[in-house]
Amino acid sequence: MKIDAATAIGATDRTVRPADRDGQGVYEVESRRRFSTSQADLWDAISSAERLPRWFLPVSGELREGGRYQLEGNASGTILRCEAPRLLSVTWEYGGGMSWLDVTLEPVAEDVTLLRLVHVVPDDDHWRQFGAGATGVGWDLGLLGLALHLGGVSMDRAAAEAFPTSPEGRAFIAGAADGWRRADIAAGENPAQAEFAAKRTAAV
Repeated sequence: MKIDAATAIGATDRTVRPADRDGQGVYEVESRRRFSTSQADLWDAISSAERLPRWFLPVSGELREGGRYQLEGNASGTILRCEAPRLLSVTWEYGGGMSWLDVTLEPVAEDVTLLRLVHVVPDDDHWRQFGAGATGVGWDLGLLGLALHLGGVSMDRAAAEAFPTSPEGRAFIAGAADGWRRADIAAGENPAQAEFAAKRTAAV
């Protein structure tokens, strides 16, 4: 799969914010990207059990507000809010840890929709090792897959799994990690620590 890494990386705006959730120090890792499709179609792409595997992962469970979901081989959680076609809010439970994910869709022009993804993660040892890139780069890959899907590109599971280790994939990951490095610094992180974390993220 041929990807222009610089163009793909530049399609996403990145912001990091230190915050507090229930007395716990957290970081809000935010990605924003515009997609050339309607709000209804974008909502269907991110919420349909039939479409999710085409660009992300197979999902199972009770896909309704209050229900539990399971992404194949990845996170599970509870669907906290589901307000079609605008807001999806879930817990993100993976590797024994808990974080929170909000996805908001906003129409900005005819057949152009802004997707705003905010992943709230704890301020812990994992954050200090990898910074925002630990969360952000994974979502960069996910949003790239979503853009390809909406553009009519069909990619099988094997090709998607092989992409991160391909030359194009490595270039994309390195560039995305650098984008999160800059977002970390803008949020007040020490530049040397942000550089350390970005390099560790890109090397994984």
